[in-house]
Amino acid sequence: MTAKKGPVTPTMETTKLYYKDSHQDSCLATVMSCEWNEKKNCYEVILDQTVFFPEGGGQYADTGILGNAKVLDVQEKNEQIIHYTDKPLEPETEVDGHINYPERFSKMQQHTGEHIVSGIVHRTFGYDNVGFHLGQELVTMDFNGTFTEEELQNVELEANEAVVKNLPILVTYPSREELEQLEYRSKKELTGQVRIVEIPGYDVCACCAPHVKLTGEVGIIRLIDAIKYKGGTRVTMVCGFRALKDYRMKESNIREISRMLSAKPEESAQAVKRLQDEAKSWKEKLIQAQSRAMEQILENLPEHVENYLVFEKDVDKNVARRFVDEGKSKCQGICSIFWGNDEDGYRYILGSESVDLKAFSKTFHETLGGKGGGKGEMVQGTVNASEETIRNYIENK
Repeated sequence: MTAKKGPVTPTMETTKLYYKDSHQDSCLATVMSCEWNEKKNCYEVILDQTVFFPEGGGQYADTGILGNAKVLDVQEKNEQIIHYTDKPLEPETEVDGHINYPERFSKMQQHTGEHIVSGIVHRTFGYDNVGFHLGQELVTMDFNGTFTEEELQNVELEANEAVVKNLPILVTYPSREELEQLEYRSKKELTGQVRIVEIPGYDVCACCAPHVKLTGEVGIIRLIDAIKYKGGTRVTMVCGFRALKDYRMKESNIREISRMLSAKPEESAQAVKRLQDEAKSWKEKLIQAQSRAMEQILENLPEHVENYLVFEKDVDKNVARRFVDEGKSKCQGICSIFWGNDEDGYRYILGSESVDLKAFSKTFHETLGGKGGGKGEMVQGTVNASEETIRNYIENK
């Protein structure tokens, strides 16, 4: 079949079945037009009616099947719902459309949960939701204010109380006069017919996306993270089956951690703290041992040595810096320390009281491959060469 060419008739509007029943997962529809989109390398299909929700309101588009074609994306332009498909569909024929319903239901759980949380935040703190993104895994909400940990816990508790009440989600299309008398949330100036989504007692918001019919369908609401963002707070949330998935993942991780630490799951945090304290203690002892070893090397340096190079597998950077700082006065040329290996490369610190190391490091990096910087008396960086190559280069220079 050859896709129909030419512009889509601007009067062709699509009946939006997802507004009539957000749980409807399929429909029969007539193909009004089908065109090839060279830029997107797919077909643009317009139907007389559709269950596919287009991208909008911070929510990504539905995917699924139209006839024998995959629906890759859905966008709305001038009241037309454009389905981007991987195969052409014959105009004026009837096709069977099926959305990916588990994905749709998950998005409705998240989006309705966002309305509940944003409504509670607005009523309690007066903050606005100034940014919303519904991703494949997580939901983020940007509020123009800050919270304490306890305040967010209270918001989460109240949000889950709204779920338990199993309240109906009400959708209305008020007139312009009615809208002027209505208090509702909106992230932007709206034109044309406004769609209002209300959760009684919790939120009234202008929104174009489909939602669940009852708050009980949202399932558990979990606020899993909160960070400072642009003077406000970015809150990360998961609802329903995504919250269950998040819980199972974290439970699996905590059980594995507790097994490795031979501790009960509820005591794993204290066990990790003890392990951190032990690691810190051993690190301090290692640094002390490295410092003594470097001091011994400096004490045994021969008089009037030209260049002195030390290679180690690993060394504390502060120990390395002190070694070079003290050693450069004992060397007529360059005192240096390298740590790493031939395969992965080396980090280094070079010091000298007679060589301009800023100029030296430039040719050093150009010849051996690496990067770094510093001043004339001391430079540091990385180099991608073997120990033998590095030694030969510095001795010959």
